[in-house]
Amino acid sequence: MRTALFPGTFDPFTLGHASIVDRGLNLFDNIVVAVGVNAEKTALFSLQDRLDLIKACYEHEPRVSVRAYEGLTVTIAKEVGACAILRGVRSIADYEYERQLSDINYRLSGIETVCLFTEPNLAFVQSSFVRDLLRHHQDVSPYVPQAICKRIQP
Repeated sequence: MRTALFPGTFDPFTLGHASIVDRGLNLFDNIVVAVGVNAEKTALFSLQDRLDLIKACYEHEPRVSVRAYEGLTVTIAKEVGACAILRGVRSIADYEYERQLSDINYRLSGIETVCLFTEPNLAFVQSSFVRDLLRHHQDVSPYVPQAICKRIQP
């Protein structure tokens, strides 16, 4: 079984994230969505809410599991037996950041990073953008999976 780890803060999980998971299922047998605790970020949604929202998206897909983690991504990747870390790339800036992460993660663990380019129609979607829309009571349905939208949209 080839397992990929898809790490992130996912505050909230967007259609861009879902696209990476869905496309990743064509490459891997299983995907573990790892919701990270990042002390440098102030989350809009609690860790438990983020876990529950993502689980709702994949309740009928047994090849996707969701769990929380703290610490280094490579530590959880090893724990779940991941052969790769799955990441999405929207832009050149993302690419440079992901390349640097990939380099250090490989050096620390020997685990490869697989980057998928974001679908062009989703390249502008960011969790921070969705959070801002929510704070201003705007419709986020074009940017988040339906299973999440019905739970977060006022």
